Parts: sequence; C-alpha cells; structure tokens
Amino acid sequence: MIRRRGHAAGHRVVHQVASWCLDYPDGALAERLPQLGAALAEQPPSDAVTRLSALVDHLAGRPLADLQRDYVDVFDLSRERALHLSYWTDGDTRRRGEVLARFKAAYRASGFVVDLRGELPDHLPTVLEFAAVADPAAGVALLQEYRASLELLRFALLDLGTPYAGGVAAVCATLPGESPPDRAAVHAQAGPPPVETVGLELLPYGSRP
Repeated sequence: MIRRRGHAAGHRVVHQVASWCLDYPDGALAERLPQLGAALAEQPPSDAVTRLSALVDHLAGRPLADLQRDYVDVFDLSRERALHLSYWTDGDTRRRGEVLARFKAAYRASGFVVDLRGELPDHLPTVLEFAAVADPAAGVALLQEYRASLELLRFALLDLGTPYAGGVAAVCATLPGESPPDRAAVHAQAGPPPVETVGLELLPYGSRP
C-alpha cells in the first residue's frame, strides 16, 4: 500500500509539471522551471520522469521569446497537433458540445474552482492540473478515456521532432497499459474518425427528411 501511494503521488507530480510545460510559456514558467526540475529529481526513476525532465531541461535552456515562437509553431498553427482532447475524437461536431459539458461537470463535481483561463475544458494542461491538484481519480479517468487522443498527439509531435513529444509521452507513461506501437493501433482502439458537421445545415433533432 505504501508503494502504491508513493506511485500515485509521483504521477501527480508528473501531471502537474506536464501541465505547466505543455501550456503556453510565459515569465511565470521561466521562473518556475528550476523548481519543476527539482521536483522531478525527487521522484523515483521512471520513464515518465526521464522524458519529462528532458523537456524541462530543453525549456530551461532556451530564451523565452524563442520558446513562445516554437510553441505557436507547434500547437497553434496546425490542428494536427491539437491540445484539446475531444477534438481528436469528436472534431467539430455537434457531439463535442456534450463532451465539453461532461468535462465541466467533472470539474464541478470535484468541489474545486477550475480556472479555464479562456481555454475549452478539454485543454490538456487544464485536465492535467485538475488531475494533479483537484481530483486525481477523476482526472486520471478523463486522461485514460482520451488515451487515444494523447497517443495520436504523441505521434504527431514525434513526427515533428519536437521535445514536446516527451511531455506527452510522460503523461501516457503514467496511465495503465502500454502505449500503442503505431497510429494504426491507436485508430483501431479509437474507432472511426469524427464526421464534420459544424457549419452544415442540419435537420432539427427528431425530424425526418
């Protein structure tokens, strides 16, 4: 039991550090990086800690302006590297609104006030902070439910050759089971891709053509 509690605590540290490192870099992150590195150094050796420590070292070794440009290039200029978990499974479909409401409901149920900071509730750094600080069980359940999204994001970042891939891989390493070996395996688990419907003229619910 003691080992399991320590294991869970280590995962919370990984989730919190990953939350900061996968969010848009600002002055607060730059000041916090030495503390993040020290927190990881205190954890038992693991694949998650190793991968995330490499990302922390990368961020600490570059000027903030360069990090901000890199972040925009990686995450903001292509939907192929979306940080919003339900985008990978639901795309711009009507169903996604219901999914986002479920994320909000999970946050409310925890009893914590979750500051979305202008982001949608399925934004990965937000979910990670929720898992680390507010409700680890509910947060990990959300991450595991959207494991396919995390793995597809990991592959997209690996293709780009960005150190941010290590941050997402670290999160995957804290979840049950092995990561799929390739995209085909992820898609096999996730099912068919979403059909775009937002912006199309749809019949009212319950009506027939």
